[in-house]
Amino acid sequence: MSQFDQESVVYGVIRNIPSSDEFTARLQRRTNWRAIQTLPLGVDDEWTLLCREMFSMPGEDLFSGTYHSQLIHFAASYKAVEYEWEHWLSQFENLLKGMYWVSATVHLETELAGKHTFSWAVEAGHEPSDAELRMSCEWEREAGFAV
Repeated sequence: MSQFDQESVVYGVIRNIPSSDEFTARLQRRTNWRAIQTLPLGVDDEWTLLCREMFSMPGEDLFSGTYHSQLIHFAASYKAVEYEWEHWLSQFENLLKGMYWVSATVHLETELAGKHTFSWAVEAGHEPSDAELRMSCEWEREAGFAV
């Protein structure tokens, strides 16, 4: 890696729908696990920007990381992913469409374009479907001024 390469860091969390019914909760968590398992392992021939290895899921009980809500974490570093950001978002939203969740947050940190936070939220919760998703974005950029 050259000192002139632009590294982009992407990380975030998908929060599952809390459920008081244990059977429903397990069904939803397993559906989410299967959705992540459909992602390719590592680099594939189609240049997929999401892969299984970047996601981490806690176990199904309090002692392994899940109280009421399942939190699915993800992170990856890329070489200048902001130039392919529309593709990344499209692949991420396709993943979300196959999952149960109430919110998802993605942080994108770039050297040239600053920091961006992308959020999806559904009050009643999203169930697997092809319904259109709504996303909001916040942009933060640090700038130094010479005097």
